[in-house]
Amino acid sequence: GLLMALDVPQERGLGHLDQRYLDGLEVCRFPLLPFLQPLPLDWMYLLYTIMFLGALGIMLGCCYRLSCVAFLCPYWYLLLLDKTSWNNHSYLYGLLGFQLALLGADRYGSVDGLFRPQKRNAHVPLWNYTLLRAQVFIVYFIAGLKKLDADWVGGFSMGTLARHWLFAPFRLVLSEEMTSRLVVHGGGLVLDLSAGFLLFFDATRTLALVFVTYFHCMNSQLFSIGMFSYTMLATNGLFCRPEWPRGLLARCSPWLQGPDCHYGGRGAQGGIRPRQHLAAAFTILYVLEQLFLPYSHFITQGYNNWTNGLYGYSWDMMVHSRFHQHVKITYRDGLTGEVGYLKPGVRTCGGAGGSSSQAARPTVEPVVDSYGSPCYGHHHFQQGFGGTHRTWGCCRVLTPCPLRLVDPRVDLVRAPWSPWTPTPWLLPLLVDLSPWRQRLQELEAQLDGHTDAVFIADFPGLHLENFVSEDLGNTSLRVLRGKVLVELAEQQQNHSLQEGEGMQLPAGQYHKVHTVSPEPSCYMYLYVNTTALQLERNLTRLRELRERVRNGSEQSPLPPELRPILGEPPPAGVPLDPVVSLFLRREQREQRRERESSLAQRLRRFLRRKFFIFRRSALMTLIALRNLALGRPSPERLAQEVTFANWR
Repeated sequence: GLLMALDVPQERGLGHLDQRYLDGLEVCRFPLLPFLQPLPLDWMYLLYTIMFLGALGIMLGCCYRLSCVAFLCPYWYLLLLDKTSWNNHSYLYGLLGFQLALLGADRYGSVDGLFRPQKRNAHVPLWNYTLLRAQVFIVYFIAGLKKLDADWVGGFSMGTLARHWLFAPFRLVLSEEMTSRLVVHGGGLVLDLSAGFLLFFDATRTLALVFVTYFHCMNSQLFSIGMFSYTMLATNGLFCRPEWPRGLLARCSPWLQGPDCHYGGRGAQGGIRPRQHLAAAFTILYVLEQLFLPYSHFITQGYNNWTNGLYGYSWDMMVHSRFHQHVKITYRDGLTGEVGYLKPGVRTCGGAGGSSSQAARPTVEPVVDSYGSPCYGHHHFQQGFGGTHRTWGCCRVLTPCPLRLVDPRVDLVRAPWSPWTPTPWLLPLLVDLSPWRQRLQELEAQLDGHTDAVFIADFPGLHLENFVSEDLGNTSLRVLRGKVLVELAEQQQNHSLQEGEGMQLPAGQYHKVHTVSPEPSCYMYLYVNTTALQLERNLTRLRELRERVRNGSEQSPLPPELRPILGEPPPAGVPLDPVVSLFLRREQREQRRERESSLAQRLRRFLRRKFFIFRRSALMTLIALRNLALGRPSPERLAQEVTFANWR
């Protein structure tokens, strides 16, 4: 209960108020159910407070049933209200809250047990433990089954995770690639598939507790997943013998043991009653439903995209890696026909009482696109634009190249969508490109340290419009598959390229790459960031110059503007060179990183970050409750209060 309460500020957006709080701006939201609407913002904070108190009551066993209702109803309302902040972890908390509302979790060590003798030491049926254990087992086992996927088994899902400092001990004996394949992907797969079984049996439970505890402690440092890691650590005790808390307290001092709550043997007497039959039937049906739901995507086909089903209840955690290469939103004025472009995420997306940054991220969910597109159209119609918009997006799931997700020829404002039928305007996943991973990795390995490559795959009849910055010198395009037509608008030239051919692209100009082959095309950009390359060379020269001055091999005196690299203050009246300033900032960051690399420093930063999260949440909640009770103050004072809450 406490862990779920503490997770409210992070998972559900508590405390993440921005300028919209002061301006009263209308924002787009993406409810899973269309009829759900958010309350006014101050009332949302009241709802958060009720939910927090409910979770606290569950933890203490105080007014237990009422506390379960106080937590459960607001939580599921908030969970269904905003799809952009829904994930497996939030869904699990809702399930645990539902289960706790049905269980007798207030029988031992609870506040209710102190004041109601009939609850104290009362019998807890076995189905209570079975239900919770089954839920945790399903989380592990289904997550393991979902990892039997080409991305995960091939070692591509978490491709760069092995570089994290937590895997440094493994990299002493294994290469980075083998650490990724064996430890990150292989170890994660084996642990998820076996953890539930190992925790269940007495003979293997101790070993399982060690590995599971290590696994979740690592996850808490690897990913920003709120309190999920600590919640899963807390569920370890469910698999131990029910009397383990009493045995632990028996070893403590008498003043820590509290009242005598040892179970006196008052179990179920007589035959099996109808209520027990119903409880057993409910447990079996619930477990079967939880086993079926992650594979029910053939029913809710409208939520399917490149991966089946909503991310929230599928338990496919970290299986598919995604990134957005390019997002382009086009609108057409319904009155004049004028075409323009919108910047994704500006003023138009946001969660209910949450952060705009969460919802502003490009999405791969059809339900969000289907709700978000009319919202864009509504906002810009109010601002005099009127019409429609189209999106073009690239992201990477299962394939080595970024692909289009949304058909740019479809007007998403008026596009059809149903949760029960496939979404027609989502383009298919080109799974036949998956074997190209090895080839593309070999191509990248052949590049020097200053050349970067971007791989693109596109569908026949579509085109990509791109701009080559002046900073990117020696930019070229090379076709790996299919046939493309490169259109240079300013030069009014067209160049046809087939597989294996390439061409240089002029800097500072737009160009279009049309896929003209009957099959999808795949091509890559090769470029050198000349500005960044020159900057790195300058920084390297400064570093070498400083070393020569310090060891006495530099004969000529340093000019005054370079004296700060030796730690001396800049001369009066001489402006600090920008390259020297960047050099000094990098040196300071490296020194700070060396000083703060100890475990104690990492723990201090972690606790400090959590403190400011909860401080801000508490202050913003108090501000909202004050506003409800006494009314809102002047905008100037409210702005000062929000600034104080944001102070770090």
